[in-house]
Amino acid sequence: MTASGQRTSPPGLLPTDTAEEVRQRQPKMAVLPIGSFEQHGAHLPLTTDTVIACTIAAEVAATHPVLLLPPLTISCSQEHAAWPGTVSISAATLHTVVTDIAASLRRSGIGALVLVNGHGGNYVLRNVVQESAGTGTRMALFPGPADWDAARRRAGVVTTSHSDMHAGEAETSLLLHARPELVGPGYAAADHVADDRKHLLTLGLTPYTASGVIGRPSLASAAKGQELLAGLVDAFGEYAALLAPAEVPRGAKR
Repeated sequence: MTASGQRTSPPGLLPTDTAEEVRQRQPKMAVLPIGSFEQHGAHLPLTTDTVIACTIAAEVAATHPVLLLPPLTISCSQEHAAWPGTVSISAATLHTVVTDIAASLRRSGIGALVLVNGHGGNYVLRNVVQESAGTGTRMALFPGPADWDAARRRAGVVTTSHSDMHAGEAETSLLLHARPELVGPGYAAADHVADDRKHLLTLGLTPYTASGVIGRPSLASAAKGQELLAGLVDAFGEYAALLAPAEVPRGAKR
């Protein structure tokens, strides 16, 4: 934090590969972290979703031969617009940016792209992956709900995924593990549950929470964050196998 009270940018969010290092590795798959710039209560930074997406993507890149891309840091956060600091782009813009990135990768010889999404409001990413069929780029959206559920069970996260919507037990745990310096001291008293959110898309988040939190951050711990991350990285293996380029038999023409 600076002398003026402003938080500094989290370190380690950008990949540091050189072109020559990428040339030598010749990756056939890329991972794109997609975060957001939106309120996460008083105890987590606006960059929370980006930090989480980057943390997952970096751990994936440490265990799989993928090209780690820099994150998209602003996405579809319109439901959080009432809070200071939140910035959004349209779903159409996010769709265009991601498909342009996929096309650029394809021209450079990388035919598989995994979108590592840190923000649940980026619904359009499902359409991007759906529409990628036949484009020449194989795509996947990660982590999926089943991946999160398995990781939550492994980590002993108590709050259900529905109740733990925003700045709660899981997100706070991940930051306590990966970036504890970004977690404010107020999380132990910030619990707020609002399971009935029937009109969230129409009304935004404000009718359901005054603090911006929906979940139980008081139950968070660094140990849970470590196990959440490990569970998600293990789950990525299925995606890597699914999107791996087909092996060409020896002597056959490509």
